[in-house]
Amino acid sequence: MEASVAVEEAEEEIHADIEGEDVGLLIGRHGQTIDAIQLIAYQAAFRGRQDRKRVSVDAAGYRRRQGESLRRRADLAAEDAIRHGQAVEMDPMGSNDRRVIHEHLRDRPEIETYSEGDEPNRYVVVAPLVSD
Repeated sequence: MEASVAVEEAEEEIHADIEGEDVGLLIGRHGQTIDAIQLIAYQAAFRGRQDRKRVSVDAAGYRRRQGESLRRRADLAAEDAIRHGQAVEMDPMGSNDRRVIHEHLRDRPEIETYSEGDEPNRYVVVAPLVSD
């Protein structure tokens, strides 16, 4: 496989973007392969170090597209929770996807999010905040 990797380092994150032919193979089923590559990159970058930051790896824009889809689903869950006044349980997902949901909905004052369940069936709950 021929591919190029562009790495950018910011204050809170190191991001690697992989582009090339057939890089879809790096994504794997439901993103499992790219999640494993990301974990290995994190462990290699910060082995034995105390000062750590998040490492993200994307291939052919997969994480960007996945993030957009997750944010849309999070917005729908938030609207349902507010409309019906009940908590909405989202489908089980990995920790990276749960983080996207929590971060996206963090600034909405009318709801709260939290995770429940045990891996690999851990999921996000989007609940309306009850006013006094």
